[in-house]
Amino acid sequence: MHHGNILELIRNTIIKQMPPEATVVRVEFEGPEISIYVRNPAVVLEKPEIVKRIAKTIKKRIVIRTDPSIRKDKERAKKIVTEMVPPEAGIKEIIFDDALGEMIIKAKKPGLVIGKGGTLLRTLLIKTGWRPVVERAPPIESKFIPQILHHLVEESPYRVRVLRDIGQRIHRPVIFKSNYVRITALGGFMEVGRSAILVETAESKVLLDLGINAGATSPINAYPRLDIPEFVIEELDAVVITHAHLDHCGFLPYLFKYGYNGPVYTTKATRDLMILLQLDFLEISRREGKVLPYTQKEVKKLISHVIPLDYEEVTDIAPDIRLTLYNAGHILGSAMAHLHIGEGLHNIIYTSDFKYENTRLLEKANDRFPRVETLIMESTYGDEELPPREEAERQLISLVKRTAERGGKVLIPVFAVGRGQEILLVLIDAMESGKLPKIPIYIEGMIDEATAIHTTYPELLSDKLRERIYRDENPFTADYVYIVESRETRTDIVEYDEPLIIMATSGMLTGGPAVDYLRLLAPDPKNTLIFVSYQVEGTLGRKIKDGAREISYIDKDGRLEVIKINMEVHSVEGFSGHSDRRQLLRFLQRMTPKPQRIILNHGERSKILALANAIRRRFAIEVYTPHILDSIRLA
Repeated sequence: MHHGNILELIRNTIIKQMPPEATVVRVEFEGPEISIYVRNPAVVLEKPEIVKRIAKTIKKRIVIRTDPSIRKDKERAKKIVTEMVPPEAGIKEIIFDDALGEMIIKAKKPGLVIGKGGTLLRTLLIKTGWRPVVERAPPIESKFIPQILHHLVEESPYRVRVLRDIGQRIHRPVIFKSNYVRITALGGFMEVGRSAILVETAESKVLLDLGINAGATSPINAYPRLDIPEFVIEELDAVVITHAHLDHCGFLPYLFKYGYNGPVYTTKATRDLMILLQLDFLEISRREGKVLPYTQKEVKKLISHVIPLDYEEVTDIAPDIRLTLYNAGHILGSAMAHLHIGEGLHNIIYTSDFKYENTRLLEKANDRFPRVETLIMESTYGDEELPPREEAERQLISLVKRTAERGGKVLIPVFAVGRGQEILLVLIDAMESGKLPKIPIYIEGMIDEATAIHTTYPELLSDKLRERIYRDENPFTADYVYIVESRETRTDIVEYDEPLIIMATSGMLTGGPAVDYLRLLAPDPKNTLIFVSYQVEGTLGRKIKDGAREISYIDKDGRLEVIKINMEVHSVEGFSGHSDRRQLLRFLQRMTPKPQRIILNHGERSKILALANAIRRRFAIEVYTPHILDSIRLA
């Protein structure tokens, strides 16, 4: 069937089922959704069952938009909103998106803007002609999210064109009845870093993640292998990004540099954190004089191509592939990806990085899925059992306490996203409960911005933490937490004669402020360096963790400097955002339904092979351990 005919068919079905008085002006494919533009939205809002019925008939997601002719001018619309919404809702800002006819209302208490059962939202739409989208105003103002939002609004006409192109592509008629599914390992197999998997069917090609390897010395090992004949950028239907760590999304802007114009599916929180980390990566690489694989221009372009999804929301991403994201418990917004291919031909779950245990920050990963034949699972700690979380917290607190008692300073290198917030919560709670004295905590290098993004999405945080934020008892805003605004103050902080804690990026000492603090603190044996995260082979962090006590360092004038490490060095395991061997096996035991085959990735070779043996012994399931560039036919 011809493409235009499909759209025509769907349009006619919709117009037949819509009440004539709604006055349908046009029907458009906009990304995975079908937008129905109407002049009289009240009719549709009074009978929500109409939209449900149409969505069921055509098996697509539907959104009702208003025709521009009925939208009030913006000042008038703002006035209507402020008159109708109770002042205690605390509206911070109203932003209008002309292309989509949406008004984004940021409020301290979104519930009061929505009204009981959404009544107020409906009234606002009818009275203003703009579709209200309510967002929670965060307790810590992010400097960064408003920039993304304003960029999206500015680029709105371009974004609508992009969405319509994507819509045409997703809803194209299926030429080949799906009869095979194949995956190819492009990165992150038998190694940690540059995760990337190509999924192919007779009809579509989709990429799962596209990362970089921070510890690699040569480009052939740093970036995913996009140099294979199966990978043709023009044939790529979609990219799915599971979370914001650079080993999963750091190479994504490169695609846009080479002409990719398709969609990127991820959660909203991942979008914000990913853009933040990519821009930071460019900044640090530029300062260190490294060759950049892309520029800020591509990172900004990418923003307009993101189609954000909520957990458990089913979405068409290609004519024969549906995607659902589930909570992975690894970092804020992290997801497991479920692909439903063909009419029940095959189901893949790609866990990506996941934590099968509740933490202070997040709830544990999801373990229930509609269907699954193939599971692609991470194996970072495939042969290690990490100490329990409580033990790790006790160890961290006792090291900090001991250092403070002898008047020393503690340096904790952390990832800005996830580990930074988790460790901050542990330290703040220890100080509040009297287990630690209230000593200053200095944080530097994007940790504060990442924390602000966490408070923007409290619904994604652990139940306990979310409740505290809703009750205005936000632990992240404690009085003894200081944000280091400029590099010049680093020396002053180190020379301060009282004990203190410094948390700085990067977590593996591959660059960033943590390396500078290390240089300043290393000579004094009173001080302590505490690693709280995984140190990849080849990084400075790994060398020190493995016992190096003299490190050479190129200073800012380009001279080679040797630093003697006299400070105490400790590594506290157990804070990892990854599942250890016990948790990986427990996940397999509890996961429903059970997969027919398991493919292991994201782990050093020895860990993958050890985990594969354990799974074969315990479960009667086929296990594959492919290398990079291997392909596996799944169906």
